[in-house]
Amino acid sequence: MEPAPTPPPSPALPNALAHLPIPFQAVDYAAKGYHLDATVNPDQVVDVVSLLDKEGLALDTITGVDWMAQGQMEVVYDFFHLSKALRVVVRTRVPRDNPEVPTIQKVFPGANWHERETHDFFGIRFLGHPNLTPFLLPEDATFHPLRKDFVS
Repeated sequence: MEPAPTPPPSPALPNALAHLPIPFQAVDYAAKGYHLDATVNPDQVVDVVSLLDKEGLALDTITGVDWMAQGQMEVVYDFFHLSKALRVVVRTRVPRDNPEVPTIQKVFPGANWHERETHDFFGIRFLGHPNLTPFLLPEDATFHPLRKDFVS
């Protein structure tokens, strides 16, 4: 049996985090599947996720997006709050030729595996991560298959 989908919030719910110094934008949950979206600088990521942790949000997943034409990589962090049925996305962009962002695994230990997977597939380095060895790819892999310029 599949779990029930997260119900849409009351109209006041996106304001639940309005007191935080994070540049959230309210998003149409029915269209996007999350309620709040914020884009921050890479050096703000750890502080922002620490604030979300203090508010009771949990990490759902981390992934990357290759914006090859713009010369950037994006790291996308998805969070949820069970009792408030709230879903939040935090994004940051880094240069594609030097894709580095601080690890968040000290705030959310479960980020360890998500960061390793994102490193495997996109080549994004999580600074301070204790073990960015390949997680799903072969140990000798020197490629990142989800980059748009990957050729098999």
